[in-house]
Amino acid sequence: MYLEFEFTKPHRPFRHRFKTVWIKKGPSLLQDVFRIFNKLNEFSELYKEVKRWAQPLHHAANILNPDDDQTSESVRFHFQCLMQWLELTFTEEADQPMVSNFKSYTNGFWKGLFTCYDHPHVPRTNNDHERFFRQTKTRHRRMTGLRSWNEYIVRSGEFVVFVDDALRQPDVLSRLQGVTYEVFHAERNRWSKRLEEATKRRRFRSNPAKYLEKIENKYCALIGLS
Repeated sequence: MYLEFEFTKPHRPFRHRFKTVWIKKGPSLLQDVFRIFNKLNEFSELYKEVKRWAQPLHHAANILNPDDDQTSESVRFHFQCLMQWLELTFTEEADQPMVSNFKSYTNGFWKGLFTCYDHPHVPRTNNDHERFFRQTKTRHRRMTGLRSWNEYIVRSGEFVVFVDDALRQPDVLSRLQGVTYEVFHAERNRWSKRLEEATKRRRFRSNPAKYLEKIENKYCALIGLS
């Protein structure tokens, strides 16, 4: 059995020096952890203030959380009460940016904020809509390697979001065979005009002087100047 006597115990200064040496010679991740924990006390007051400002957000989330017995009138009433409570509770000068920001965002979304409670088919948020566009953009980036899809939208048209769904439909060939030649020809002309506009913009960006010179020559030919 090992017995530790008083004279064999490391003194406190030695322990502190040993800990310091171990941190300095230890892995960089350990040094980062100690540095972060040493700075926590500096942000304690800010944390309390942010936690206090988060209370209206939690109350708003609870009010807007859908329930079976909720209607647009009831949710609107509770949210108006929340706005009044916000103005009466957060009266300090440091609270004014938070109050102003909360009110501005609420007023901006106020008209469409309560529609979903009376119409179940209307989604409460546009998260699915944004996710759909993000997936479409990601698929375009994988196909072309380009980060921006603006040219793709301008060139392909507004129906580009329906392409993948249409290709997965089993009756897509029979539906295309049912299109008349007149309809196809009209759509083809519209497509050609769309591509022509994109081609003009690309040529102008590539060589503006040459593009303008070509237009000037065409104009001179029309009015009879050489």
